[in-house]
Amino acid sequence: MTVRFSRIVRRIASLLLSSVVAAAGCAWIPQGDPPAVYLEPPELKETLAEVTSRLQQWPEDRWWEQFNNGEINQLMEAALRDNPGLKVASARLREAQGLVRVEGARLLPFLEADASLTYERISQHGVFAALNPEVAGARILLGIINPLSFRYEFDFWGKNRATLEAALGQAAAEEAERAEVRLRLTTGIARAYFRGQALHRQLELVRAIVDLRKRLRRLAETRYALGLDNDLAVKQAIADYEAAVTRCAGVRDQLDVQRHLLARLIGKGPDDARHLFEQSAPVIPEQAPVPEHLSIGLLVHRPDLAAALYRADSAARMVKVAKTQFYPTIDLTAFVGFNALTLTNGADKLANFLFSGQSFSYGVAPGFRLPIFEGGRLRGELAVHRAEYDAAVELYNDTLLGALREVADSLSAWQATRDMLESHHRLVASLTEDWRLANVRLVSGLDDDREVLRHRYPVLEQEYALRALESDQLVAAVDLIEALGGGYHNPDIAKRPAQPAS
Repeated sequence: MTVRFSRIVRRIASLLLSSVVAAAGCAWIPQGDPPAVYLEPPELKETLAEVTSRLQQWPEDRWWEQFNNGEINQLMEAALRDNPGLKVASARLREAQGLVRVEGARLLPFLEADASLTYERISQHGVFAALNPEVAGARILLGIINPLSFRYEFDFWGKNRATLEAALGQAAAEEAERAEVRLRLTTGIARAYFRGQALHRQLELVRAIVDLRKRLRRLAETRYALGLDNDLAVKQAIADYEAAVTRCAGVRDQLDVQRHLLARLIGKGPDDARHLFEQSAPVIPEQAPVPEHLSIGLLVHRPDLAAALYRADSAARMVKVAKTQFYPTIDLTAFVGFNALTLTNGADKLANFLFSGQSFSYGVAPGFRLPIFEGGRLRGELAVHRAEYDAAVELYNDTLLGALREVADSLSAWQATRDMLESHHRLVASLTEDWRLANVRLVSGLDDDREVLRHRYPVLEQEYALRALESDQLVAAVDLIEALGGGYHNPDIAKRPAQPAS
């Protein structure tokens, strides 16, 4: 038996070798257009030269803690725990990791066991009965036990390996995209919180403006009653008061919108954000994190760039898989077990027959399949995967250019808002001094309450604008942090993209 089995193995090996040689002469893969080329990251030397404040580092993972605000820290923790969008991204990542295990199994042999018991009556008028009249109408039992069945596909062309690598690329892309969802979520929360904090402080100023307009209206009504002014002054004071009331309602509505947005982002209902913005204002960072070698480092620190590169690499692997479809598929199946058949009136003997040495059976079946005519299907699939690869590379290039634009825009916004904020602080200080002098003149009897209130109004207005500028500066800082990847760091990815598929 051992000699016979070794002969079978030698014959199988000879058959497989001859098949490979024959396939090498038969395979023909059509040439496609030149594949898309990865774009080299442009330098940003002149853009970086315009930034006066620079730190040689990338943002930290928990970058929001630099604003020293307990509320925003709590919002981030709640969002990272409960946000549905982040949970969906995590589910997609688990799905991709499961597909990696599925594709990886193709590289290994399949071993299984099977058993069956079949009861059958042979037709008296069937083909089998016509050829074997003695068994016509017989009732039989067939028992089969194969404790070991073997299947294996020889991966001569690297198809299964390339499929596994494509699945690994997709899983890595999903992991990077989950980091991108996390980044978009946290920066969205930060923007909404900073705008809401500014609106909360602006609402206090608008209420002070409403109170000021109410006092001016009363003064105008009193002067009109005393005959010191005409009714035009009263009408103007009433109009200014109503405009301030309307403005107050508008700011309150905008504040509610930001509260509801924050509640949605952290995965809660609107009531959970009703008491936000009660803590002190966030600290505005003094410097912008602008590291050296910015354009090259973006690939390691931007999750969207990493995801785009992983997907392009995965698409390149699928091109290889499509090429292997032109080659033959060679596999081997084998089984070892027992099978026995008996008439139903001797069913009690089936077990004795089944486990006897004479019922021992085995089989070896090599398989060879070579595509000859597929109606253009293989060429079409190859063309599809080549186009998908080109699209993935161009998407990477577009993402790279978009990332550089976001960095440049955010740096410009950071510098501009910082300059405007410093200038506005000086303006508010000047107007506050005018108001202080008006109070001195009131105490000295040189002016009345109206002049003091009129000098107080521009102070409130410019403080209102100052709150907006402070919010713009904080949002510009968040935009820059987001453009720099928000603490994402993937040291496993290459600093330069891989060469395009041939």
